[in-house]
Amino acid sequence: QVQLVESGGGLVQPGGSLRLSCAASGNIVSIYVMGWYRQTPGKQRELVATITSGGSTNYADSVKGRFTISRDNAKNTVSLQMNSLKPDDTAVYYCNAEIHSTYRGSYWGQGTQVTVSS
Repeated sequence: QVQLVESGGGLVQPGGSLRLSCAASGNIVSIYVMGWYRQTPGKQRELVATITSGGSTNYADSVKGRFTISRDNAKNTVSLQMNSLKPDDTAVYYCNAEIHSTYRGSYWGQGTQVTVSS
């Protein structure tokens, strides 16, 4: 079994910062791409940022220059540093990882709420 556990969500004022973290555990052989997605009620889940095992990153246009994704391959963790937060960033944020366990598959965390409001 593989688990992804997120932490770090919460309430922040516009212009503020938050850092999300996600740790993968279980029967893990290797982890390929890790990333963050977000979803608001009535909308599809959307990509925020991804990072490969080699460190190549990809960001949604809406977060470029404000968010930074990083990972620690030794600890099987991925983080998302979010700066200059806007009300439009309010969403449930989900960690995702493509993991080779018993088989290769895509795994999701349970989600963490981020609310940007004054």
